[in-house]
Amino acid sequence: MKYGGEHLSDRQLLLDVDGELSAHDMKVVRMHLAGCWTCRVRRHEIENAIAGFVGVYQREFRAALTPADGPRASLKANLDRLARQANGTSNWIAIPRRLAWAATLCGVLALGLWLTRSKAPNSRIVSIPDSTLTPGATLLVSRPILCAQENVKNRAVPVALQRRVFAEYGISGADPRAYEVDYLVTPALGGADDIHNLWPHSYSPAVWNAQVKDALEDRLRQMVCDGRMDLAEAQQEIAANWIVAYKKYFHTDRPLE
Repeated sequence: MKYGGEHLSDRQLLLDVDGELSAHDMKVVRMHLAGCWTCRVRRHEIENAIAGFVGVYQREFRAALTPADGPRASLKANLDRLARQANGTSNWIAIPRRLAWAATLCGVLALGLWLTRSKAPNSRIVSIPDSTLTPGATLLVSRPILCAQENVKNRAVPVALQRRVFAEYGISGADPRAYEVDYLVTPALGGADDIHNLWPHSYSPAVWNAQVKDALEDRLRQMVCDGRMDLAEAQQEIAANWIVAYKKYFHTDRPLE
């Protein structure tokens, strides 16, 4: 697999999301993602498109499978079911039905990917901040003082500052209702009211949206105030990559319901 371009291709990102890269290719892709915010955002867009497709599929066409079977097993089971339903009809009818079913599912997924690609910059999904714009900023505060205060996850951000954040991320014309101008390091963990600690975090339909991050913030604050984690460590975990931290402390690869 070649990686000669400035950015990873959608095919490479899709293989990574699906866990189908070789050990060598996975290492190369992960190294690229670590330093390329554009490709990280694109990977999350693809992941969101797949999650949305699977959600629609499971609601509309759920088969009697265990969750561990996954969408591929669901697809195979439904193709087998259609084949059984086609018994008694001639093969020239059954085969097109199976092909039509597979083509429809593939078409839905392709449409989802196309929609995420074709969205204007002013409406793109932002699940993780650009570390060059939002590295995080904290206050000098001790754990006892912090934990004696109310758990305020996000203070109101002045409108003028919100506009600056949107402008920095190139989405000045975006609908502000689609985003939370979020603190990378929440005030509940000593985060500062600083533009370097703010970013436009997408609400739904992003998989890793602002509500999911709120749950992580509560978990880390509880661990700090219970004495199970150092405050500086909690700040570093959420600033480095909050999605990785969520997976680590909730022991899951997907946001919990």
